Amino acid sequence: FRPRPKRRNVKIVIAALLLGVAVNYGVLGPMTHNIDANPEFRGTLVPENGSAAVATAAALIDRELNLHGWTPNDQWFAPSAILDNMPNFQIGVVNAVGRFSFEMLDQIGRRSGSSSADPDLERASGFLQYPPDIWIWEPSTSLLPGVPSERQYLQGLAALTSYNARLGRGEAVFERRTDTLAQALARISDDLGSQTSQIDRAQATGWLMFSQTADDVFYRNKGLMYAYGIILASLGEDFSQVIQENNLGPIWEQALKSLQDGSQLRPAVVLNGQSDRSIFANHLALQGFAMK
Repeated sequence: FRPRPKRRNVKIVIAALLLGVAVNYGVLGPMTHNIDANPEFRGTLVPENGSAAVATAAALIDRELNLHGWTPNDQWFAPSAILDNMPNFQIGVVNAVGRFSFEMLDQIGRRSGSSSADPDLERASGFLQYPPDIWIWEPSTSLLPGVPSERQYLQGLAALTSYNARLGRGEAVFERRTDTLAQALARISDDLGSQTSQIDRAQATGWLMFSQTADDVFYRNKGLMYAYGIILASLGEDFSQVIQENNLGPIWEQALKSLQDGSQLRPAVVLNGQSDRSIFANHLALQGFAMK
């Protein structure tokens, strides 16, 4: 008895679909998954008299968008759709760059609180606040094609690069003063501190020591701490004279070390064990200790 041709064709189609799903998610997915937390990464395109921190912030956006590819808005059919660690890490990175660009706009990139805002920093700050998960089509909001997240972030990248080029030509402001540095650092510290409330909430989730929420929070915080760490390392170059004059070197290095320690945690599985009565690790608690 020979199978009917139609039945054989159906089996071939089903087998091809299953193979395609396996290759898409099982092979291509892990190949696209890249959590790049290289602590030595820095922006190399620093104009003469420009800002090393702005160059590093721009380089981070360029790397995640153009080299690794933006994944937080990937749809169900994309190879990376079933992997959520990289998307959360990238969201943390862009959140840190967005916050830094706002501090540049509000503090470092203007002569006083009453002076006009720098147009490039204004554009950068606006574009980098855009939600990270917007795709080219969002039927819940409009049936027409929309503007995806990565296109907005590319605009923010262009604005940061334009500002740094103008700064190098003496056409933009970069206030290397103790008070501007202190105020920017205070707000970044507040941003990091606010993440501890998310850590507290995430530690109350999951089953035994496993929690999807804890995993998401861990990798988002990892991206945030990583980006802040390397941006602030570059900002230390911009404010080297201020740091030296105020004898802030040891404190500055300790702060950078804490951020690096937190961003370099690499558990095979994020565990959410009860910190007071569990034999299992609580990686969120370890991360939170480095954030304080």
